[in-house]
Amino acid sequence: MTSRTVVIVGGGYGGSAVANALDAEADVVLIEPRDAFINSAGSLRALTRPDWAHNMFFPYDQWLRRGTVVRERAASVDPGGVTLASGRRVEADYLVLATGSSYAYPAKPASDSTPDVLDDLLRTHKELADAGRVLILGAGPVGLELAGEIKEVWPHKGVTVVDPADELLPAFPAEMRDELRRQLDELGVDLRLGAGLSTPPATAAGQAGPFTVATTGGKEITADIWFRAHGVRTNSDYLADGRLTTRTPQGRVSVTETLNVLGNDAVHEHVYAIGDLTDVDEAKMAGFAMQHGEVVAQNILAQLRGEQPAAAYQPLPHPMILLPLGPRGGVGQLPTPDGPAVVPAETVSAYKGADLFTGRFTEQFGAP
Repeated sequence: MTSRTVVIVGGGYGGSAVANALDAEADVVLIEPRDAFINSAGSLRALTRPDWAHNMFFPYDQWLRRGTVVRERAASVDPGGVTLASGRRVEADYLVLATGSSYAYPAKPASDSTPDVLDDLLRTHKELADAGRVLILGAGPVGLELAGEIKEVWPHKGVTVVDPADELLPAFPAEMRDELRRQLDELGVDLRLGAGLSTPPATAAGQAGPFTVATTGGKEITADIWFRAHGVRTNSDYLADGRLTTRTPQGRVSVTETLNVLGNDAVHEHVYAIGDLTDVDEAKMAGFAMQHGEVVAQNILAQLRGEQPAAAYQPLPHPMILLPLGPRGGVGQLPTPDGPAVVPAETVSAYKGADLFTGRFTEQFGAP
């Protein structure tokens, strides 16, 4: 098998899965500004428990044995390779786009170096520790998970979650949503649905300082710190020039069932996209990105052997979720042969909540 260069843009859940799978089989070049794979599922626990934070980081130079990491950002991509922000050009026989999405800190880190991420989390932890009342804007999975992590460490802190939506997790069955409500009530989380804020808080997100805000329903909320838990943005600006493909209105990339990128005139047989960047899964989850990565790794391996790529990605017909509320609580829905099934807190803890996938990534990449 002649050695080929596989250039992967983005070293998150999907990109790292592909890099790990192909490291021994091809010349892997990973373009990623960070120095480590970050299991951002652990970010909220790292905020409330800084002693746990080191579990999130798996340095690329520890597990990428043959491959090269280029710590830069992509500025443009075409079928032949990547142009970096510095102007440097990286040629590719195969391209994998895995740049994912951005989300408000602290759910996803704001810095690129491990020491800076740890400093950010510790600084925000100190602000949070001194705050008696916490306001979280957004009652999606991130906002609720943050509420659960705060209550696990500081059960007596006041936590209020505000969201304009009238319902929690409307895509999921009433049985699961009722159980979620029950657990939030038990934790003492004050849930305010069907109302936004008339004006944003006077303080910056994550910075302690008392404030009072009014909801669109006319109620006042007083708190000492607040966090944003909404607003996903696809990281695809480097595709804006249209040299590779035309993005969807949401900034995503259209792909085939083999996860090849649909170009402007034809399918790019040697270019793939995975994870949040793609248009295949409505819900954007780390688990989907890793499944995409497995499909793409199989297809590139087949092409390296001179075979036709045959691995296809089949989106789940029903949404799935594991939403921990601290290490022991939470709700979930998982696929089964008989269809989707609501699972209890014990299952959520066993699969995710207890270690937030640390064991899985330790097995894949070595100790954090």
